[in-house]
Amino acid sequence: MESVRIDSWLWAARFFKTRTLAKTAIEGGKVHVDGSKAKPSRTIQPGQTITITKGTEHFEVEVLGLSNKRGPAPAAQALYEETAASVAKREQTSEQRKLARAATAAPDHRPSKKERRDIQRFKRDNDI
Repeated sequence: MESVRIDSWLWAARFFKTRTLAKTAIEGGKVHVDGSKAKPSRTIQPGQTITITKGTEHFEVEVLGLSNKRGPAPAAQALYEETAASVAKREQTSEQRKLARAATAAPDHRPSKKERRDIQRFKRDNDI
């Protein structure tokens, strides 16, 4: 196998649950091949660099193998290698999210029926 469609490869490498989700992400500009925006039908070869954005996660991977069939997770992980810079950046952003979540105060109880109505009234009156 010399080349594979990128939407099929992303699905086989388990970056997306379905090919449709992979195609949607590619069309939305969330996937770049060697620095340029990709199309779902673009073919990839080993050695190319793919940048994938999923929500707050950013992956930069080098293609090691090709497959258009989804297999077990260990086989999917053998299709690519994530760069060290990408791993470090993802860990750093994950740590920042954890710290931000820890800094926000959690409520000590659930709102009562009266408190809920007051919150709804406040939001409705202030267009929040």
